[in-house]
Amino acid sequence: MKILMVLTSHDQLGNTGKKTGFWLEEFAAPYFTFLDAGVTLTVSSPKGGQPPLDPKSDTPEGKTELTERFKNDPAAQKVLANTVKLDTVKADDYDAVFYPGGHGPMWDLAEDRRSIALIESFYNAGKPVAFVCHAPGVLRHVKVNGEPLVKGKRVTGFTNSEEEAVQLTKVVPFLVEDELKRLGGHFEKVDDWQPLSIIDGRLVTGQNPASSTAGARDLLKVLDQLHASR
Repeated sequence: MKILMVLTSHDQLGNTGKKTGFWLEEFAAPYFTFLDAGVTLTVSSPKGGQPPLDPKSDTPEGKTELTERFKNDPAAQKVLANTVKLDTVKADDYDAVFYPGGHGPMWDLAEDRRSIALIESFYNAGKPVAFVCHAPGVLRHVKVNGEPLVKGKRVTGFTNSEEEAVQLTKVVPFLVEDELKRLGGHFEKVDDWQPLSIIDGRLVTGQNPASSTAGARDLLKVLDQLHASR
């Protein structure tokens, strides 16, 4: 089984002068969940090479068993340092795609035509697509049969109250919760920072960093079901 992971290449947190990027737990938890399940992984980003890590995700507070495992795994670090360029990957070569969050994707992947087209080709080919935390925001321009992919579907993502808690409501280009609702998604959430992953058909969305492992497991579950039904 082959899964593509797509990370952001964007490192500027709006006009704050601060750095952003991908969130470490949201990469590490799915990465090892997939690897331990025997998946062949490819990690990609718009610019290729080393994607920017959000410095706030690499603090003692953000530490988990799997972020520590990543830090002690030279092979995983090498994979991350050498992500392949997004415009060189095709949905045909993979069984599913997973987008980790962090604030970075809201600026680049949400507007990246290659990313939008890639998600559409995965979905149109009957393959599952998964997004965690801020990554569901990259679906804002993704359409299926002329309608937003999320329209009428159960979805989750980083909530307005979580964005408020990190004091970035006025910094981000849009709010994930508001955007998914605007697109016609049936937005669901649990308390801030608690895990929630939702499966609706071939779409998997997770609410926040704590939902990363659940989101990855749910993607594997959907792949197993699709495999069993063929």
